Amino acid sequence: MAAYLQWRRFVFFDREAVKEPPAPDGAGAKPFVLPPGIAVCDSGRGSLVFGDMEGQIWFLPRSLQLTSFQAYKLRVTHLYQLKQHSILVSVGEDEEGINPLVKVWNLEKRDGGNPLCTRIFPAIPGNKPTVVSCLTVHENLNFMAIGFADGSVVLTKGDITRDRHSKTQILHEGSYPITGLAFRQSGKTTHLFVVTTENIQSYTLSVKDYPHLELDTHGCGLRCSSLSDPSQDLQFIVAGNECVYLYQPDERGPCFAFEGQKLIVHWYRGYLIIVSKDRKTSPKSEFAGSEAQNSDKQILNIYDLCNKFIAYSSIFDDIVDVLAEWGSLYVLTRDGKIHVLQEKDTQTKLEMLFRKNLFEMAINLAKSHHLDSDGLSEIFRQYGDHLYNKGNHDGAIQQYIRTIGKLEPSYVIRKFLDAQRIHNLTAYLQTLHLQSLANADHTTLLLNCYTKLKDSSKLEEFIKTSESEVRFDVETAIKVLRQAGYYSHAVYLAEKHAHHEWYLKIQLEDIKNYQEALGYIGKLPFDQAESNMKRYGKILMHHVPNETTELLKILCTDYQPSGDKEGPGILEGKKANSEEFIPVFANNSRELKAFLEHMTEVQSDSPQGVYDTLLELQLQNWAHEQDEQIKEKLHNEAITLLKSGRFKTVFDKALVLCQMHNFKDGVLYLYEQGKLFQQIMHYHMQNEQYKKVIEVCELYGDQEACLWEQALGYFARKEEDCKEYIAAVLKHIESKNLMPPLLVVQTLAHNSTATLSVIKDYLVNKLQKQSRQIEQDEQRIQKYREETMRIRQEIEELKASPKIFQKTKCSICTSALELPSVHFLCGHSFHQHCFESYSESDSECPTCMPENRKVMDMIRAQEQKRDLHDQFQHQLKCSNDGFSVVADYFGRGVFNKLTLITDLPGKSATTIEAGLQRELLVHTKRST
Repeated sequence: MAAYLQWRRFVFFDREAVKEPPAPDGAGAKPFVLPPGIAVCDSGRGSLVFGDMEGQIWFLPRSLQLTSFQAYKLRVTHLYQLKQHSILVSVGEDEEGINPLVKVWNLEKRDGGNPLCTRIFPAIPGNKPTVVSCLTVHENLNFMAIGFADGSVVLTKGDITRDRHSKTQILHEGSYPITGLAFRQSGKTTHLFVVTTENIQSYTLSVKDYPHLELDTHGCGLRCSSLSDPSQDLQFIVAGNECVYLYQPDERGPCFAFEGQKLIVHWYRGYLIIVSKDRKTSPKSEFAGSEAQNSDKQILNIYDLCNKFIAYSSIFDDIVDVLAEWGSLYVLTRDGKIHVLQEKDTQTKLEMLFRKNLFEMAINLAKSHHLDSDGLSEIFRQYGDHLYNKGNHDGAIQQYIRTIGKLEPSYVIRKFLDAQRIHNLTAYLQTLHLQSLANADHTTLLLNCYTKLKDSSKLEEFIKTSESEVRFDVETAIKVLRQAGYYSHAVYLAEKHAHHEWYLKIQLEDIKNYQEALGYIGKLPFDQAESNMKRYGKILMHHVPNETTELLKILCTDYQPSGDKEGPGILEGKKANSEEFIPVFANNSRELKAFLEHMTEVQSDSPQGVYDTLLELQLQNWAHEQDEQIKEKLHNEAITLLKSGRFKTVFDKALVLCQMHNFKDGVLYLYEQGKLFQQIMHYHMQNEQYKKVIEVCELYGDQEACLWEQALGYFARKEEDCKEYIAAVLKHIESKNLMPPLLVVQTLAHNSTATLSVIKDYLVNKLQKQSRQIEQDEQRIQKYREETMRIRQEIEELKASPKIFQKTKCSICTSALELPSVHFLCGHSFHQHCFESYSESDSECPTCMPENRKVMDMIRAQEQKRDLHDQFQHQLKCSNDGFSVVADYFGRGVFNKLTLITDLPGKSATTIEAGLQRELLVHTKRST
């Protein structure tokens, strides 16, 4: 009772009297009036259906064109219009007495202009006549129940439109009149609610023998029961004079204390409609009038049971029934008038609630009307604004939280940016993150709220969510925490979410925890460990040099993350380029040397830059070292490195390094490896190491003969006493015949200390050799002359005197000659068969042929060289070394015919030879 009195009343329906269509003459429309004698009514399939006391059934469509047909001879007492089929079931009387008849009409088929009656049967339970009190039909057309005043219920099962396919039986018998019946279908289960004036029962029709259950021991009057829709779980509504009860098939549900004598009960679109009598004065304002009404008036109340309010309440005169059709409610009164109750649209209802600041009720109403999320969000926003303006910031933020996802967050954030409301703002931002709708700015703002409130517990709870529950931008959070000085929290986030750069940046730049940062790098995958060592290597090397060096050694050889539990070799073939990490060791030469030496030991194929840097480092240490023993050790290390063969491709760079650090042995070694023998000798010359100069000439003079000449020139320019060295050089020059004597004399003429005694032996030996050579040449000339004279005599003898062949043996087989035989003028004789076997030509002696052929080849070669003059002149002009060209042509015998010019007048052979030599000298000078 108390709950009912607290329910608010609203006018969510507009009341209007139904009027006739406007007349053609434009006269005002009159109220529509039904024919007199209407007793029962129903609605469905687009029409309002009425039955009167004269046996007619009337149909009123939306166009208000009323039609009727004679259904019974006397009267119509009950009507039931199915909602899903054009089937109308009626109960009436064709004759006086208690003889009710049930007729089933098919409204889609016609019989003489009237609907087709498909079935007629008497409505009598057994053989005792009694009055029908109520009627209901199942929408599947398989069940029909008829209640009687004597307490009986007749159930028709099967096709209710045909006698042949249906079966009728008495379902229920009792002593109290039946006042209400209703079918309830839930899945495949069918129930029938039966209510009398004294009790309520439920029958299960989908089970054999139809078991039943008594739900309550009190009932209701006629037309005071109804079945709700699925929004109220298809509950059976029974309205008593004190309360309204709701029932499930197996139990009683909730109860509502609505006072007044109930006359009619209906269910319409989630609303409970009750027509009742009220003995008290009627309410004012939205009711029919402001004056007190008599008790004869009837009150129509429309209740919203879900949201606990009265959607409409009004007073009518003697209501016949309330029908629902075309989306509206139609109220029929005894005077034949019809009033339509049109429900207001949802937005209008909400605006009415907004004006009264009933936001909670508006929210519930919107949900029950299945308003979309945008509409609900707008209600939450208005409710939040209302609470905010009232100063209820806690309540307001709760409403704003419900708008997340629809309302722009900045709208709420601007309202709560005041520091006094930071708690509310924090709650809103937390929810925004929980729904994964926050951006980087929202994360920044929330973390700033935490830090400003110094709420470490909330901050930790926020950032220490599991990996799958992260609903914020991690990088933004790290930035904010770092800026606010919460380094430990920032480091936790960076480590947990693998933001390696941020973790290392905070550890190294803010916390200064170098050891921890280095250990963290050692746990990273190869690519990230390599990039971070390049970025932070110098800082780590400055503070933890030994540990950093060890990590770099591992990174450049066989790196395996320290936290990886799997076996080694997973990253086989992945190793960093050691040359790229050399800049990391700036100002850490000791660690750099250890690193480079390690790399050269474990990786013989290390980059060239590693060897170059190691050489430079060793030379620097050698140059600056004062301790002789250590210096000797460094010297040996550098020489060993140079001899490793790693500097062949960068010979110049290694040479420059040795020269920069004045590393003499290294320079000489590299000169030797590069076959730069003249540079070696010049190096010794610059250092005035005379013995070394001689040694170089002895070692490499065979490979480069000019070294002796350069040595002679070097000693010749020295003013000090170098006779010993000059003598050694001259001795070698003499033995190898490297220089003409005249050139030697001219070279030594520049040295004031080199007297004639120095070259006396050289000149004497040279003259003696030439004398011996002249004697040998003269002997050879004499021999050739004698040979020539002998040959000429032989030729003359062959021409003038006969040749006697006295040989008795064959020159080939040395056997005695036998005929036939072959004789040659040279004196050789052969058997004919031996000659034919060994001779290549019939005209040549096989024995003399090899020697003769050599002579002929020489003659032909000289003939071919006769035309090489132009080519010789061209090469002589273009060559840088004219003497080599002349020597080459001398070797070919080109100039052997110069002796043929002896016949020229006025010139001797000696003069011609001198002129030729002068011309050759001139050409040589031009070419050089």
